[in-house]
Amino acid sequence: MSTAGKVIKCKAAVLWEVKKPFSIEEVEVAPPKAHEVRIKMVAVGICRSDDHVVSGTLVTPLPAILGHEAAGIVESVGEGVTTVKPGDKVIPLFTPQCGKCRVCKNPESNYCFKNDLSNPRGTMQDGTRRFTCRGKPIHHFLGVSSFSQYTVVDENAVAKIDAASPLEKVCLIGCGFSTGYGSAVKVAKVGMTMDEKTDYTKTVRNQKGSNFLQESEISFIDLKCR
Repeated sequence: MSTAGKVIKCKAAVLWEVKKPFSIEEVEVAPPKAHEVRIKMVAVGICRSDDHVVSGTLVTPLPAILGHEAAGIVESVGEGVTTVKPGDKVIPLFTPQCGKCRVCKNPESNYCFKNDLSNPRGTMQDGTRRFTCRGKPIHHFLGVSSFSQYTVVDENAVAKIDAASPLEKVCLIGCGFSTGYGSAVKVAKVGMTMDEKTDYTKTVRNQKGSNFLQESEISFIDLKCR
């Protein structure tokens, strides 16, 4: 039975207050509006940025559904959506690509002005929300909110991927992998020595970028010896 155009009830991890545990709640996810996409989450990563919100280091409107590193399948689309269709495998993006602002038009950057990180609003790009819980509106996080079984994102913040892609692996591309890989590819120069002081997973991501550049020397420092 199709759920397109209908409110979906599902489970989500809601953060009601900083320095408090997540609460698994039943939430209502509204249908996507024009140029929006509703996604069924299949695989989700936990990024340090999510923990920064819990600790209060990164301030965003609460209550909210966090999460921004994920992969899923398109459940339905709003009017005017042309880049994806129901059934497509996709990665939601916390940095959208409007293609119109001066940052999007600059080949050296993709930090679109429509991002929700510089000045977090906790809404869709039109200023409204698609989540409710216990009769209350729930804020979005970075335009993604992947800690929900279903989420709604703007069309310019989702990327279609190959149908054969293993979602449990490619979900890391949304943030962690691209951050580490990009650091090595965009910042590192030939002849530089790379010292990696971070967790193991991001170390591996940086190493992939360094290997791509054929870096001469890579040093890893594990701050938490196991």
